[in-house]
Amino acid sequence: MNERIFAALADPTRRDLLANLAENSPKTATQLTEDYPITRQGILKHLHILEGAGLVAVHQKGREKRYTLTLEPLSDIDEWIKKISAKWDERLQRLKILLENEATGL
Repeated sequence: MNERIFAALADPTRRDLLANLAENSPKTATQLTEDYPITRQGILKHLHILEGAGLVAVHQKGREKRYTLTLEPLSDIDEWIKKISAKWDERLQRLKILLENEATGL
């Protein structure tokens, strides 16, 4: 699992930027600045971290850079969470059976 992805997602502003891009892609840093109480430079810093984690892609159009959400890293995280969840479901099911057997004296 890529540590950069988790580090990028740890910040609430970056998570919000991803949600914004999911609904309104592509957007420039200037357009994103209109939605946040942060400077354009601050937005660019967050976008750079998201790009480094592979969570956003940058497309040059003339002089503008447009940012879009990249879903693949999020799919990888979703698969990882599903695997962890399945293991816990299995353990909880075994615990349930054990407790039910003790309660019925088996």
